[in-house]
Amino acid sequence: MARDWSELFIVDGAQARVPVAQGEPERRRVGRFARLRESLRKTRQALGAELQATLFEEVNDETWERLEEALIYADVGARTTAGVVAQLEQEASDGTLTGGEALSRRLAELLAQIARTGDDHIDLRSKPTVILMAGVNGTGKTTTTGKLAYHLSRELGHSVVLVAADTFRAAAVEQLELWAQRAGAAFVRGPDRTDPGSVAFEGVRVGIESGADVVIVDTAGRLHTQDDLMAELAKVRRVIAKQLEGAPHETLLTVDSTTGQNGLRQAQLFAAAIDITGLVLTKLDGTAKGGIALAIAGELGIPVKLIGVGEQLEDLRPFDADDFARALIGAAA
Repeated sequence: MARDWSELFIVDGAQARVPVAQGEPERRRVGRFARLRESLRKTRQALGAELQATLFEEVNDETWERLEEALIYADVGARTTAGVVAQLEQEASDGTLTGGEALSRRLAELLAQIARTGDDHIDLRSKPTVILMAGVNGTGKTTTTGKLAYHLSRELGHSVVLVAADTFRAAAVEQLELWAQRAGAAFVRGPDRTDPGSVAFEGVRVGIESGADVVIVDTAGRLHTQDDLMAELAKVRRVIAKQLEGAPHETLLTVDSTTGQNGLRQAQLFAAAIDITGLVLTKLDGTAKGGIALAIAGELGIPVKLIGVGEQLEDLRPFDADDFARALIGAAA
């Protein structure tokens, strides 16, 4: 079954329980897969034609070259691609894989295996659980923060505090405040251009004193090449840790899928500055190179936890490695 919110969150030592109507899970599963498949249409069109031509013809040296080119074009990454192709070539030479359809199925399995790295849950057992959001400008970080708060509040019934630690962009603060109202979340902000660390500190304090379940700290977007701003982000993280031992419990990096291999570089540099526990891949509906999810997971070992496949509230969803791999190459649900 496709992954749902109840399978993403861990609450009191178990997965969260989200009540659904009888018969709804299967309908939702099929619907989510169809939406994901449509969102990855550009990638699949770019990748699929080449894959189908490659995988259903005679398997030979040219097969592996064309497959490698197709995967690299889809931004699966050179290192990850090389490993996948080498594995398939070995299994084909051993006689394990016979025929294009078997090869296609095995490709989907290997891609899903790569995407399924690390712990892809969000652990909400700490009270409050502090989630730090980071990312480059324009990746959809603030929108993701608001949507995550909404799902936590409306689907799990958790009390949430949203903290606007982006003190240099008034529009981001206003946007997050609207999301707080929509989600029924408490909202903490500071004066314009105040120290982001002090706002984060105050937000965690409010979360502790109010008995909130989750505190989500939205930081300012910054380029991964801006050393001073990356140092500021590391400082925000240290300030949160001083306020509450073990926090932040999750640090999620939003990456715009349309940036391709630059997204891999962003993840590398952010991970060097702060301890990234998971990724949110946004704008998957707008790229022909959705394989960046596999490149980051495969090369950095950072699990993808959430994906954005559109602008609607329901278009932020937990990442499902099997569905993603099948949708990527055009396989059935």
